[in-house]
Amino acid sequence: MIEAHLPALQIVLPLVAAPLCVVLRDARAAWALTLLISWAALAIAIALLVKVLATGPITYELGNWLAPWGIEFRIDGVNAFILVIVSAIGAIVLPYAYASVKAEIDEERIYLFYCMYLLTLTGLLGIVITGDAFNIFVFLEISSLSTYVLVSLGRDRRAMTAAYQYLIMGTIGATFILIGIGLLYMMTGTLNLADLAKRVPPIAESRTVLAAFGFITVGTSLKLALFPLHQWLPNAYAYAPSTVSAFLAGTATKVSLYILIRFIFTVFGASFAFDVLPLDIVLPVLAVLAMFVASTVAIFQQDIKRMLAYSSIAQIGYMILGISFASVTGVAAGLLHIFNHALMKGGLFLALGCVMLRLGSVQIEDMRGLGQRMPVTMAAFVVGALSLIGIPLTAGFISKWYLVLAALEKGQWYFAVLIVLSSLLAVIYMWRVIEAVYFQPVPNTDAARNAREAPLSMLVPLWILIGANVYFGVETSGSLGVARRAAAMLLGAGS
Repeated sequence: MIEAHLPALQIVLPLVAAPLCVVLRDARAAWALTLLISWAALAIAIALLVKVLATGPITYELGNWLAPWGIEFRIDGVNAFILVIVSAIGAIVLPYAYASVKAEIDEERIYLFYCMYLLTLTGLLGIVITGDAFNIFVFLEISSLSTYVLVSLGRDRRAMTAAYQYLIMGTIGATFILIGIGLLYMMTGTLNLADLAKRVPPIAESRTVLAAFGFITVGTSLKLALFPLHQWLPNAYAYAPSTVSAFLAGTATKVSLYILIRFIFTVFGASFAFDVLPLDIVLPVLAVLAMFVASTVAIFQQDIKRMLAYSSIAQIGYMILGISFASVTGVAAGLLHIFNHALMKGGLFLALGCVMLRLGSVQIEDMRGLGQRMPVTMAAFVVGALSLIGIPLTAGFISKWYLVLAALEKGQWYFAVLIVLSSLLAVIYMWRVIEAVYFQPVPNTDAARNAREAPLSMLVPLWILIGANVYFGVETSGSLGVARRAAAMLLGAGS
């Protein structure tokens, strides 16, 4: 009986638990409740993925109203994969959050943090699981509004400015998406994604549908921080509490990218997007610019969180490049990089949270010699950096390798060269940190002299994510297999 309602429970559990954190008004109780709910969400996501892989897509009608009249949750290979990514990052970050949040957020506001965390999780999972276009917007707003609060909870006063900038840019993006959905509804009379996929192709070249495609593409590009619509992201990641940076880096932009993938391949169709419209030209150009410009800017950053933020913009470029190939190998590489980037960037931000706990800073200058005093943390950072660069036996290598294969399959060898060259830029900015940490003298400050390892509650989640970078760099059948099945399904649905 319960198994039949797992899609609804995926959303209901965190949504109901969020206001309970406010009722509890106790930091420890709110953390325990959030931990329980986040792990339950992960268990449900894994169960749904296993069921989808075994029996095919799952449809759940809310209130037993059949689609397209009623709202339905629809889970297939694509969103089941994304559900696992989002819920896994959310679950792994929570044990880490207990000590990190206590150090970076005022005691009287910690219960609000967990309330907003659950609402963000609700929104992100809802975006992925819903089969209704308007509810994508509804869940997008739930996740966005709570994310703005999470970013603003940082003690640095610049966190408030970053949250405000994020609010303005995010609102513009969400408005564009809503306008696009409204135009589609005006032309088709339906909001159900599966129904839209049937009704849109015959009228795809009408002005209204073309405008809808433009609004949705630009709106989601802004939300996922595709260059040059990325200006909100560096400050949001840099000044948010460390737990928030790790959670958002592993989930928020990935879910926005999922929206773009879902509309391009399922609703409009790959042939329309890449043959009728010049998306096969526009997306690769923007992707390559992101890969090189953002990586170049990252080289000159002194704040490591800000450096990783620009690195994330570059990594989004790799994902977009894979999708732009519109082939099974390319789309699979893009989906796989969503998964691998969540692991590597989540782990790197968790490592910086450990540093922030002990030093109160993540400036390169303040981290000199830190490898001697926090060897476990910095070893994790190095492994995460190797995965980000794309060194063999790490997860980052696998997705970049398949991106290169996708480029060669299309006969576009120059993209393979650009992928390798842009990865060399990652070597430069990561080496700056490694050089300071291992080869420069310890600063003559009390914080530097007294620094020690973070508590075990932070190191274990850190090494789970970092260890996953190595595991999925060696054992690829699971992640790559799911990504390839999802890519094949998307291209089949879009044909």
